[in-house]
Amino acid sequence: MKITLVVMAAGLGSRYGGSKQVDGIGPHHEILMEYSIYDALRAGFGKVVLVIKPGMREMMEGICGRYLSGRSALDGSPVEVDYVYQDFSSIPSFYSVPEGRTKPFGTVHAFLCAESAVREPCCVINADDFYGFDAYRAMARELRRLPEAGQATMVGYLLKNTASLHGTVARGICVQRNGFLERVQETAKIQLYPDGTLRDLETDRPLDPNAVVSMNFWGFMPSAFPVLRRDFEDFLRRAGDDPRAECLLPDAVDRLLRSGALRVSVLSSAGQWFGMTYHQDRETVAQDLRRLHESGEYPASLRG
Repeated sequence: MKITLVVMAAGLGSRYGGSKQVDGIGPHHEILMEYSIYDALRAGFGKVVLVIKPGMREMMEGICGRYLSGRSALDGSPVEVDYVYQDFSSIPSFYSVPEGRTKPFGTVHAFLCAESAVREPCCVINADDFYGFDAYRAMARELRRLPEAGQATMVGYLLKNTASLHGTVARGICVQRNGFLERVQETAKIQLYPDGTLRDLETDRPLDPNAVVSMNFWGFMPSAFPVLRRDFEDFLRRAGDDPRAECLLPDAVDRLLRSGALRVSVLSSAGQWFGMTYHQDRETVAQDLRRLHESGEYPASLRG
């Protein structure tokens, strides 16, 4: 069974101070997305769909086309690559985009933009996060056993390993029971302190460092697209007048869990997550990547 990796790469990266999706941070200037693709292919994925902004196609073809040219999936078939655009042309006809809005509509919209290119079980990820090979291996196994309708999956990470000392982060804090997700509480302003404590600055309450959080590592069947599309249309009717409102996957999954429209298994990963929310995070991530190359987890260059 072919499984697809959907990479959401159209984010603006405003807090980072530039386009972090294409910041060459690896030892040979690899970008984080290349590690995701490399790990997904060796875990058994056979297709990559890149969700990008208009105007990014040539750049992404230069990066991913060069990297994937001639590559084969584990079953020996050529790796498929497709590009789709996250822009306002895919917004439903009943909705008018507020004047002056340039910000994308969030990760649910990004994923929906990939619908025309995805006919297989798929994993959807952020382009600017490092998830580790173990996460892709666990995801590939789960996607191959999911029923066609009504069930999804996710890989969770510990909150203490996903925060930044350089500013607040937003995370979907997960409540689970017997291996299944019960709800996701989107928490917008989580601050990590040097002593390892974490606090929600909006409510001024301490947070459990070992809480499981969503890092947008979701697994869906194609049947999830119409369900999520209905949720996105409801979002536009409810909050579409706010020029900065976004429809986020953790929030949408939470709503679908509460309505009974979706059941989500929770997978854990023995690997390491890291990412760059702020530019000050860059050197730490670069050091982590160098150590992984030096340990043999990755070859000297991903492009070799």
